[in-house]
Amino acid sequence: MRIAVAVSGGVDSLCALLLLQRAGHEVMALHALLAEPSPASASPLPGLEAACRTLGVPLRVVDLRARFAREVVTPFAAAYAEGRTPNPCALCNRHIKFGALLDVSLELGAERLATGHYARIVGGTRAGAPGPLLARATHAPKDQSYFLSLVPRERLGRVLFPLADMDKAACAALVAEGGLAVPVPQESHDICFAPGGVDAYREFLEQKWQALGITPPGPGPVLLREEAAGLEEGCGACPAGAPLRQIGSHAGLWRYTEGQRRGLGFAHTEALHVLHKDVAANALVVGPRRLLGMRALLAGEVNVAVDPRFWPERPLVRCRYGGGLSAASAQLEGNRLSLSFAEACFPTAAGQVATLYDEEGVVLAGAVVEEVLA
Repeated sequence: MRIAVAVSGGVDSLCALLLLQRAGHEVMALHALLAEPSPASASPLPGLEAACRTLGVPLRVVDLRARFAREVVTPFAAAYAEGRTPNPCALCNRHIKFGALLDVSLELGAERLATGHYARIVGGTRAGAPGPLLARATHAPKDQSYFLSLVPRERLGRVLFPLADMDKAACAALVAEGGLAVPVPQESHDICFAPGGVDAYREFLEQKWQALGITPPGPGPVLLREEAAGLEEGCGACPAGAPLRQIGSHAGLWRYTEGQRRGLGFAHTEALHVLHKDVAANALVVGPRRLLGMRALLAGEVNVAVDPRFWPERPLVRCRYGGGLSAASAQLEGNRLSLSFAEACFPTAAGQVATLYDEEGVVLAGAVVEEVLA
């Protein structure tokens, strides 16, 4: 089979390339240019060229910077200005990696596009979904199905995930045994187009807003939610009857996200978390951990993989990468998804992704969170 392998310069994508070549496939490497060069990170291209020479694999460079800026970076900046906390990786997977880059690979004559994601493609026929379907990776700590849940199912038929049953250590060992130097050896948790941590992405946002002519809301009140009689622990951000008291001012809602504890910029007699961002009032609602909780949410831009008639009564839901799975009842009306959780759980934020799974780890749907409810 002729397979294009998306290579970023990290160990995972090189491992995928090596595995498929050793399996006897005709492989070519595709490297997508996405973000503009940054002084904080060197280009992986020289190292990728060397690795591909070692393997005898052709390398093609695909310039997707304009589309990436239009479909990922600009919506990311606009969402932050509106008080949301967007997930750029999920947008990139839907529009760029399994959108534009998949199209390029097919134009070049490849039958499949492979990536170094940790996820599985499940074949066969399931109730309401005659495959292929996305599922969690075998090695749960590295599973990336959450970031992939917005990719339309019809695209998955052209996708391979060679690392479905591997872990990071096995990948690194295989690449080293193959004699390949990894151009980007350190795994980064930064946003790829704004490396350097929180300060870097805040500076990036301010520069992007200036270029786009966007003026985000400025400072506003910080409101402390105090406990009221009869208030249940973990009841959420907006329980009826819980009084609010101003304790300071914030520097802009875009600097905070629901659940945040560190870096709030103001002190109190006990540790506080962000309970809610009241965008209409430009107010940041905070409170102690015991008031932190989410009972329900509304989501849109729903990517349905399995017909809702065949969903379990309470699908398992992940609302943040690295967060746990929570059972919830789900109602889909048009392109709007309503989730009610069996127990209060750690809150997510508008702009994040809600991914629904069955008990076997198969993705039923993915959607973009619009509103978090108590």
